[in-house]
This record gives sequence, structure tokens and C-alpha cells, in this order.
Amino acid sequence: MTQTLSGSHVDGPLYIDVVDLAHRSPGWLDGTIAVWSAYGLAVFALLMIVGWWRARRDGATAAMTALTVPVAVVVAFAVNSAVKPLVAEDRPCRGLAFRTLEACPARGDWSFPSNHTAVAFAAAVALFFVSQRLGAVASVCALAMAASRVWVGVHYPHDVVAGAALGSLVGFLAMIVLRRWPTGLAGRLAGTWIRPLLSTTA
Repeated sequence: MTQTLSGSHVDGPLYIDVVDLAHRSPGWLDGTIAVWSAYGLAVFALLMIVGWWRARRDGATAAMTALTVPVAVVVAFAVNSAVKPLVAEDRPCRGLAFRTLEACPARGDWSFPSNHTAVAFAAAVALFFVSQRLGAVASVCALAMAASRVWVGVHYPHDVVAGAALGSLVGFLAMIVLRRWPTGLAGRLAGTWIRPLLSTTA
């Protein structure tokens, strides 16, 4: 049986303050944040598509770089998911008797680090390799995702801080490695049937 840890001694009071603020906030605000917390990662997928679509105008190499962004995000998610059972920190909504906006995840769905936050920050960092503007937009969205996970009560603040750090680091390192592929690979693929995916030129 896995020995679970409690993060309440790290920043439990801050977590309670945030969740209490959520309870005292307008319903429309809580509803908006809850929807963002649950479905906001779709925005990052949209930003990746926009990045790829625009990169096609700059040639096959740029398009290939954009297509590596989802790979970097998947790597970050895999690394973050591997860390979770090693730490085995229980969700704050189980360790603290406090009503939360979002239903408490099942036992065994560990809290540290935050997967949503890691994915969001990995996407933001990776998108900077494609477009500084898209990277900046994604960074703002990533901060909003991190905050929302505490607001709805499913993570301690330190969970999202760790998720942000891990996601950013893995996303950066993954893109450093992956962006070495596009030049040669783009040249080989440019003459194949997938050319329209890599360039807007005929």
C-alpha cells in the first residue's frame, strides 16, 4: 500500500484562504474559472494549431518546429505523471475538510505536481520557439490555469508551482532536442504528399 503524503503543512493555510475566497466570490466568476480549469487546455491545442498554420508561411523547417510542440508537451505530461506516484501527495480536498468548487478527484489521483499546470507551461515555453507572441499569450493562459487549479480546490499552491517549473523545464529541454530534427527531416518530407502540411507554397 502506498504511503500518501499531505502537503497541508507546506501551504495549507494559503490554500484554505484561496478556497474560502472562491466561496465568497460571485457565482459567475466561480463558474467561469471552473470551466477554464476543466477545459482550458483546449486553448493551448488551438494555439499550437495557429502556430503551425502560421509557420507554414515561413517554410518547411518552421512548420516542422511547430509540429514538434505537441511532442514536447506530451513528454512533459509523461514526466510529470511519472513524478506523481513517486511523491504520492494526496489531494488537499481529501486532507482538509473544505468544500471545493470542483469534485475531489479519486483516491490515487495524486496532487503533486499539477498535470494541468505542467502541460500548460510546457506548451507556453514550447510555443516561444515558434512565435514570441503566441508564447506570451500561452504564458498568460498558463498562469490562469495554474491559479484556477487552486481556486477550484484540487491543488495546493505548491503543486501548481512545481508543475509550472517542471513543465517549463521539460518543455524547454524537449524543444532544444526536437528542433534539431526539422532541418533535415523537413527537406526529406518537402517532396512527399505531406508537403501541404509543411509549406503554403506549391
